[in-house]
Amino acid sequence: MAMSDRSRDAWLARNRAALARAALAPQIEQIGRVEAVADGIARISGLPSARLGELLRFEGGQSGFVLALDAAQISAVLVDDDARIEAGARVAGTGEVVRAPVGPELLGRVVDPLGRPLDRADPIAAAQTQPIERAAPAIIDRDLVSEPVETGILVVDALFALGRGQRELIVGDRATGKTAVAVDTIIAQKHTDMICVYVAVGQRATAVERVIEAVRRHGAPERCIFVVASAAAAPGLQWIAPFAGMAMAEYFRDRGDHALVVIDDLTQHAAIHRELALLTREPPGREAYPGDVFYVHARLLERAAKLSKSLGGGSLTALPIAETDAGNLAAYIPTNLISITDGQIVLSAELFAANQRPAVDVGLSVSRVGGKAQKRALRETSSRLRLDYAQFLELEIFTRFGGVTDSRVKAQIARGHRIRALLSQPRLAPLRLVHEAALLAALSDGVFDEHRPAIVDKVRALLGGYLDTNASALAEEVSRTGELDENVRRRLVEAVRELAREVAASEETRG
Repeated sequence: MAMSDRSRDAWLARNRAALARAALAPQIEQIGRVEAVADGIARISGLPSARLGELLRFEGGQSGFVLALDAAQISAVLVDDDARIEAGARVAGTGEVVRAPVGPELLGRVVDPLGRPLDRADPIAAAQTQPIERAAPAIIDRDLVSEPVETGILVVDALFALGRGQRELIVGDRATGKTAVAVDTIIAQKHTDMICVYVAVGQRATAVERVIEAVRRHGAPERCIFVVASAAAAPGLQWIAPFAGMAMAEYFRDRGDHALVVIDDLTQHAAIHRELALLTREPPGREAYPGDVFYVHARLLERAAKLSKSLGGGSLTALPIAETDAGNLAAYIPTNLISITDGQIVLSAELFAANQRPAVDVGLSVSRVGGKAQKRALRETSSRLRLDYAQFLELEIFTRFGGVTDSRVKAQIARGHRIRALLSQPRLAPLRLVHEAALLAALSDGVFDEHRPAIVDKVRALLGGYLDTNASALAEEVSRTGELDENVRRRLVEAVRELAREVAASEETRG
């Protein structure tokens, strides 16, 4: 049907108005070309305005970010498989930096650093994304670290208390239980309000699966995020993993919640950083690491903080893991990380071989927050523990040269054996605050002196159920207040004494 003159005039008027509103200025789009690609690095020409850290898109849909700028070329690190990228492929700059999805939609999921699911479930429908690189909170925006992180590990909670907002390094040789300490800490948050983010960098897939399975069995996986960049992942993906995990945790911290980030481990991350730096022809420094390796880890870990009340009072606690070679804490990367963090938990290969688990070296370990973030119930019951244990370790060395005749020294050594038995703890069995306080108070009052050290292990394993059955109101009071007055202390000690006698009697009957 032919358009009437009036309709045609109206149609023309609308189109003229639309053309008048349209921005017809020229638009410039820079397109680069891949000159060479190998080992997860693409060398690109034709993008003179690209910036460090900028996200690039390849014509096949792959992504990468700018790591190095030269006069004629840029070097981009790929975060996807480079098998489908060839020389001559088109590359476009996005003007954006690498971003990670954040929010409650990630809780309970296993994802890669870009938020892509690895648990064969539905894609993540996160409403927000955040840059993986963010400035650390300023000093004026931080508050004192005064609230404890209950790890459930007696030797840590009693001697090297962690605070919310602290950065505590877990360091030791290979296969000394570093990841076990971190996983037990995550599991212990089952009874707290902390959100946990576990970041695996360059780890074997089987090891990561064991961690996830342990948390699902014993912890609260619905309040955990698992960020995985395994050894088989692209080097670029492994490099951004700690930063992406930190961004995911910051989302909760900035909303007044409390988050815990475990990075397993930064030694692997440093190796990846060295690999990428050498491939992009950056000048090598000590041990072939580039000069900025300290800055990379410093700007990452400085993001852990306790925010001031005006910003919501949230906290982000970091537990980075580092590996040493033959116990050498003076190596380059461990030294760097020790200087960045607020203390370290050192695990000893000798103690691990001697079946002391967790193999924490109490002489080399330290927490620079310490008692300021420790509940009063623990602070009072563990005040002399470290000194008594250190004296026992020194005396034990001398007993190897001959017998001990002094009764006071014999009593001190006997007490030391019971301290060692108490500080030993099986994996995946974190203790509650009231259980730790009861055991330490009983030790201080000499409850275990009349029993063999083996009885201590059984008392520790049975104490939780025993208190829940016989002193539930008392246990709830200590858990709620964190205090241990004289009456409560006496009743807890009597409960442990009674349990120890029952266990000893059972052992004698069975024997």
